[in-house]
Amino acid sequence: MAGKAVQIAASKKGSPYKYGAAGPRRFDCSGLTLYSFKRAGKKLPRTAAAQYNKTRHVRANNRKYGDLVFFHSGRNVYHVGIYAGKGRIWHSPKPGSKVRLEKIWTRSVWYGRVR
Repeated sequence: MAGKAVQIAASKKGSPYKYGAAGPRRFDCSGLTLYSFKRAGKKLPRTAAAQYNKTRHVRANNRKYGDLVFFHSGRNVYHVGIYAGKGRIWHSPKPGSKVRLEKIWTRSVWYGRVR
């Protein structure tokens, strides 16, 4: 199921970022994760912070393909992507960008497994 969500996110490569959008043609970060997991058969809440609260938290050394990667500042979750292995995520980064595969650029991340 999580692997299918990664494939769905990857199929959206190049889709433009749009704040508040959850597909099928435009996405914000949590919209992409919501859309990908919904198509894979799992329900997630709408925002990155709510998605973090809904997942089973896992340590970085236990992360798996298809886990959600939550970027945080202090206790505040501000971004989410889907772990694609080798330190990379599929995500919809910010206005003016497109859905893409990118290396995780910070240590300020938490991991969550969709149940």
